[in-house]
Amino acid sequence: MARTAIALTSLLLAAAAHAAPADTVYRNGYVYTVDAQDSVQQALAVRAGRIVYVGDNAGAQAHTGGKTRVIDLQGRMLMPGLIDGHMHPQSGGARLLSCSLDYESLTVPQFQARIQACLDKDKNPDPKRWLLVVNWFQQGMLPDGVDTASATLDSLKTSRPVIVRSSFGHSVLLNTRGMQLAGVKRDTPDPEGGKIARDAAGNATGILEDAAQDMAMNLLPPLTPKQNLAASSAALAAMRKQGITTFLDAYTDPETLTAFSQLHKQGKLTARAHFAVLIDPKDALSGKGIREARKLARRFDQGATRVEPSMQVRHAKLFMDGVISAPAFTGAMLAPYYTNQGTQQEPRWAPGANKGPDSYFAPALLKATLSALAKARIDPHIHTDGDGAVRDALDALQALRDTPEGKDVRPALAHDEIVDPADFPRFKQLDATAVLSFQWAKPAPDTVGALKEYMGKERYAIVEPQSLLLDAGARIAYGSDWPVDPLDMWFALKVGVTRTAAPDAGAEYAGRLGAAPGMRRAAVLRAATLNAAYTLRQEKETGSLEVGKLADLIVLDRNFLEVPAEDIANTKVLQTMVGGKIVFTSW
Repeated sequence: MARTAIALTSLLLAAAAHAAPADTVYRNGYVYTVDAQDSVQQALAVRAGRIVYVGDNAGAQAHTGGKTRVIDLQGRMLMPGLIDGHMHPQSGGARLLSCSLDYESLTVPQFQARIQACLDKDKNPDPKRWLLVVNWFQQGMLPDGVDTASATLDSLKTSRPVIVRSSFGHSVLLNTRGMQLAGVKRDTPDPEGGKIARDAAGNATGILEDAAQDMAMNLLPPLTPKQNLAASSAALAAMRKQGITTFLDAYTDPETLTAFSQLHKQGKLTARAHFAVLIDPKDALSGKGIREARKLARRFDQGATRVEPSMQVRHAKLFMDGVISAPAFTGAMLAPYYTNQGTQQEPRWAPGANKGPDSYFAPALLKATLSALAKARIDPHIHTDGDGAVRDALDALQALRDTPEGKDVRPALAHDEIVDPADFPRFKQLDATAVLSFQWAKPAPDTVGALKEYMGKERYAIVEPQSLLLDAGARIAYGSDWPVDPLDMWFALKVGVTRTAAPDAGAEYAGRLGAAPGMRRAAVLRAATLNAAYTLRQEKETGSLEVGKLADLIVLDRNFLEVPAEDIANTKVLQTMVGGKIVFTSW
């Protein structure tokens, strides 16, 4: 047996020696493969955009020719490129070019001053033109619990309509002029799937939640083709620097698809692009949503995966609810949110009457929609934040799995900030991937403050149940949800391991979030590589460093698996390769 193995190895080496030399060979590295054994190798060779060798330095020598580019890693870590399983690149890119509050915790005077500075800087202050302000950390306003309303914006020195978008993407704040243009009045009814916030007297406050945002957002002029192209370019530049080689746009539109298609034609698409088309309940009921998804797929999907980055439109986005965070409470819950039934001085938190909205898709409609998507070979990507939304989605998936068309579906449930423990094992049973944003699992204004009281002790103990789902056998994939948060993949992956905030976050946010442990480092990396590839049906092409797969890989300045856990956040990408082409280097 040993002689046979030696002979086979010799034949393979001889065949490699007679094969065309590699274009690139990496040597002397810590090559973390994310294969079935999470094996670590020393060298890797790339030819024609694919991996042709993974092993030791001696074996790589057989793939090295006179024109081969040889890169000495000097012990550095080489790993698969990151796959972001849930982001909003066009919105993220556009926000890089907009008036931004930069996700900071601000007092009301600071909030007003930052927006006034944008107004003052604008060299074209047309009084009819909306000012759009982005990346507002609504839950982090200081002091904790402070209210913001239209009056907060009315004190600004402008007659322009102003709209401020929460970084979570589920609420906006308007000034009075904006409310007038949007038709938001005291007696304006809440739209389906949305909420107009009101004060104790019943007056609209200027806050619009979920679908109600469209009353104002639809009044904003669309980005011009030039602006869309700039936003897409900015998004790709940010991805290259972070080491993202594949992404899913979790809520796309024709304008976004057009911009990325143009970049592809120009040879400037530097990440593999996947897109999910929104299907809302109304359009699902009429069948319009699936027809539109298929139409966009026919127009923009570029077919089978190839060496150079391309576009695939093979997912549908469904919203089951909003967010569990205060003050929205639009996450659908199995049991009511807690309310303070005492006083501010002597609080007494107990279950109230509000469980959030019913899931946006009624059970029968959700089952019918998932069945229709399965027949169209479109995978569902479902927003489920509260445990009620998770339960309803899993129930519908269970029914789907019992049908012929439902056997091969690859459903993803995104966010899952609260999951009832009874549903932990159902993710594995139903082969439903939990796509989670690890950076949320840390002490922060939106997790330590309001959420702790509003959830109650038992539910708060399982907030952000990443490791709990993992231990129950669930497949965990990572999605940044950018621009809900800054695009900082390595901080997010650090939080996945530690469940801690940044060292400079402040004493009130020291320590870990809850009693649940962090995820193992290998599990965190697998979530952001091979598992995310699975949700996109790309696991045979990307997500691990194995012979035959695409050469999508990154070089790091430190070893993710060996540095102190808090130091993971400081990781810098030195090189990003996509399909054998280096698209970013800081080396």
